[in-house]
Amino acid sequence: MHMANLRQLAVPAADRLIVPLDVPTLDAAMGWVERLPDVTFWKVGLELFVGAGPRVLTELRQRQKQIFLDLKLHDIPNTVAGACRAVDAVELMTVHAAGGMQMLQAAVAAFGDRGDRPRLLAVSVLTSLDARALAFELRVPLELPDYALQMALLARDAGIDGAVCSPREVAQLREVCGKDFLLVCPGVRPRGSNIGDQRRVMTPAEAIRAGADYLVIGRPIVAAPDPVAAWQQVCAEVDAAL
Repeated sequence: MHMANLRQLAVPAADRLIVPLDVPTLDAAMGWVERLPDVTFWKVGLELFVGAGPRVLTELRQRQKQIFLDLKLHDIPNTVAGACRAVDAVELMTVHAAGGMQMLQAAVAAFGDRGDRPRLLAVSVLTSLDARALAFELRVPLELPDYALQMALLARDAGIDGAVCSPREVAQLREVCGKDFLLVCPGVRPRGSNIGDQRRVMTPAEAIRAGADYLVIGRPIVAAPDPVAAWQQVCAEVDAAL
């Protein structure tokens, strides 16, 4: 079943929430997996993948977990294609839309017709960037929402399955890119949470109502005094919005 059809189905909140394993070692990662057994979808980013290597993917798969491999590949097309061919048994993985059309197409082509291929997501704009950084540091002449939309459209036209975007851009991307374009949102914070280094945030309920398929929620859960209770609270908030 195509993941992008989640919004039309009665999919429980727990299956739409992705928790990042932002830790440096395999032991620390598996500690969180054991501490939060009801989490079905985990994100493996640069810190853990560099620290633990591909073994972390094997360990998660043995525990029947779904995996979001968030390495944000951004290199010349041939290098990105080689990295994609080396990936096995993950549900989602990321490339940077800013790598351009040729790089994005190379990532898609690398998987060919593999039935178990990951769904590819393009990172539009990092949620740690705001309009000022985009304009004055990166010298991008477009307004931030317009740039995020341009990156998502570029990815869609290249055959990418969806995008990682701020919840603030979800409604526009959903309207323009269509119902089958997968939208995954970090920068989601339950009410009362510290936003940390995120700049363009929404609550889980707001993001789901705006059209997000998956939410990536880390610190409000793992940094909470009671992570299990925090997880259950987020699930309840999302369930109420479905």
